[in-house]
Amino acid sequence: MSTTVTEPPSAAGPPAVEVEGITKRFPGVIANQDVTFAVTRGTVHAIVGENGAGKSTLMKMLYGVQRPDEGTIRINGETVSLHSPADAIKHGIGMVFQHFMLADNLTVAENVVLGAEKLHGIGAAARAEITRISDEYGLDIDPRDLVADLGVGARQRVEILKVLYRGARTIILDEPTAVLVPQEVEELFGNLRELKREGITVLFISHKLDEVLSVADRVTVIRRGTTVDTVLPQDVTARQLAELMVGTELPTPETEESTVTDRVVLSVDGVTLAGAGRNVLEDVTLDIRAGEVVGIAGVEGNGQAELVEVLMGMREPAAGRIALEGTDISDWDVRRIREAGVGYIPEDRHRQGLLLDAPLWENRMLGHQTQQPASRRGLLTQAAARADTERIVREYDVRTPGIDVTVGSLSGGNQQKLIIGREMSHAPKVLIASHPTRGVDVGAQAAIWDLIREARREGLAVLLISADLEELIGLSDTIRVILRGRITGEFDPDVVTSQELGSAMTGAGKDAS
Repeated sequence: MSTTVTEPPSAAGPPAVEVEGITKRFPGVIANQDVTFAVTRGTVHAIVGENGAGKSTLMKMLYGVQRPDEGTIRINGETVSLHSPADAIKHGIGMVFQHFMLADNLTVAENVVLGAEKLHGIGAAARAEITRISDEYGLDIDPRDLVADLGVGARQRVEILKVLYRGARTIILDEPTAVLVPQEVEELFGNLRELKREGITVLFISHKLDEVLSVADRVTVIRRGTTVDTVLPQDVTARQLAELMVGTELPTPETEESTVTDRVVLSVDGVTLAGAGRNVLEDVTLDIRAGEVVGIAGVEGNGQAELVEVLMGMREPAAGRIALEGTDISDWDVRRIREAGVGYIPEDRHRQGLLLDAPLWENRMLGHQTQQPASRRGLLTQAAARADTERIVREYDVRTPGIDVTVGSLSGGNQQKLIIGREMSHAPKVLIASHPTRGVDVGAQAAIWDLIREARREGLAVLLISADLEELIGLSDTIRVILRGRITGEFDPDVVTSQELGSAMTGAGKDAS
């Protein structure tokens, strides 16, 4: 299929951003090779591709974090050399990262002006400018609000406001919908349409192909470091885009026939966790049976992370009981829970799951240092750990030059497959999977879905926490909604819709137990 498009001759002026022949090499790998595309001013231009395809490296070059070895970057027709993010901002390019960079204890205005105090000071003039930008672009942000009191969607709008405040006319959005519920996604897309009307250009990086097709004016596909095609959304389907990206059809997370048994593996009964001023978990009760996937849906910050911390022994509940196959583990530490058969895929693989500067084989041992093959008779055995890392690389299709490279050099999807291979290698009774496909491409996502389905068939009990509602509906046998630390609804994934889940997650819907 070839549906390459060129910039329309009627476009006013030169492209907002144009890259030609961009190549970037690192030791042992070519991240980008001869990448070429142009972005029309005042449009949303999506960039899609597998993890490791070179999207992040390309965006870092456009934002001045890295420099290309070959090729040309033009902004509004002018050839530029970007040595830092400050250079990018001077040329009108801003970037909103997937993980927000906001200080919760500061107001919106204080966050926005931080580092840009010379523009409008730090007082009334700055607040007036923030209000003007918010009104002009329909962001609905009050500069006096405390960031800690804002929801995820509002925080993202603050990040967009930050780059607009600094004069950006082209905004790079990195996975902007990853943490949003459906209603917030629609609000974001409304904001993007308003930005377009005001002449702002948006580079939209995403793995969610249906969203890409609904919001983008053009889509550039990158595969293995080079541009494959630039297409019009109306000319392709999500499946065709996936084929351009990975050579296969777009996968779906649908499960097969029920494998749920009567045997309760993990039981959570009335668990309450005290927080600062209020309980962050309140009377949480649920059972997970062998062969069952229990999904947890909720807007981030409503107790999901704390529930995981309690189940993994990082925090002890103030009340309630947690039982693993009938044994009370409420006061066990992390090591004992791990050794008892609880696997863990953390929400933040960089902070909680990996040592980025350590080689793959050392990361294979992480969290399992007291178990074979890493440990025998209390001694670490490097040779056995290396051999088992080689097995995981083969069986879980971890794409790497070797097991001695640092895990930080791998793409996100391959880092995640290494973690899953590590956890599944110890035959867990329960798997706590927190956002297992966050930030991975459709190919790695399909592989992870397959691994969860296979583990379910073999009798594993799975607690699945995800912001991807399609994933939750497709993989779960039952879905619980968590809101302000309480389980507020139980839903049948065979009949519930994403909109209904989204409403329940924000407190607008009715329980459907």
